[in-house]
Amino acid sequence: MDQEKTAICLVDHRRHMVLDGRFLKDLEPATRNLIKGEYPSAKVTDFICDHDLLKYQLMRVDGMVNSDVKQTRKINRRLTKAMQSDDYDIIDVNDNLEKTLTFGQRVSDAVARFGGSWGFIGIFTLVLVAWMILNGAQLFGIHFDPFPFILLNLGLSCIAAIQAPIIMMSQNRAADRDRMNSENDYHVNLKSEHELRILHAKLDNLTQNQLPHTLEIQKLEIEILGQIRNELDTIERNQFLNSAKENESLRESDTNHFEKTPKQKG
Repeated sequence: MDQEKTAICLVDHRRHMVLDGRFLKDLEPATRNLIKGEYPSAKVTDFICDHDLLKYQLMRVDGMVNSDVKQTRKINRRLTKAMQSDDYDIIDVNDNLEKTLTFGQRVSDAVARFGGSWGFIGIFTLVLVAWMILNGAQLFGIHFDPFPFILLNLGLSCIAAIQAPIIMMSQNRAADRDRMNSENDYHVNLKSEHELRILHAKLDNLTQNQLPHTLEIQKLEIEILGQIRNELDTIERNQFLNSAKENESLRESDTNHFEKTPKQKG
């Protein structure tokens, strides 16, 4: 019974078999909106044949493809701009500090390096032991700092008082180096974070828009191929029917010709 039902297409206003088209209520909202854009008075109960529906399906496919391409180009431009951005140059901390070193800063660094080494500890220990043996045992009659070595304590205190601020100067320079390294890390991390955000946006667009659109396009392509196949079958059927009618008419004309020929001879 369904094969015998017919409906009038709202586009070409011709009567078609129901199987050769779709009602608007059976179409997806996006395709239905395209049709209503050209035919505002169209209702969901209206019918459209496959031949005219093909136009709107192709328009929908073209719109989805253009939308995806436009969004991808926009994200690619943002990513390229972010990767090519030279608004901050990474500073070579060691080279920058080396060029700005003063003589006093070089001395402070040298004192700090030597004062924090095993060589300094060994030499200082030998000097202390020699001082105490020389003055305690009074070798060679030398006895300029008797026990409890007050002069030695005074010298050690002076050395410590002078060495401490020199080492602090070197530590301040180390703090400046750490600060510059932190600034470099901050700017690098900031730029990397910006690029990662754009990459995430690109992945989100791919997973949330392009992949669903791809599946939807494939579904439409299958429907379009089915409609084209049905139209080809219809064309072949019509050609076969026309050919059969022509053959039938030829046979009828031949029959009439043979029937008339004997009468003419008689």
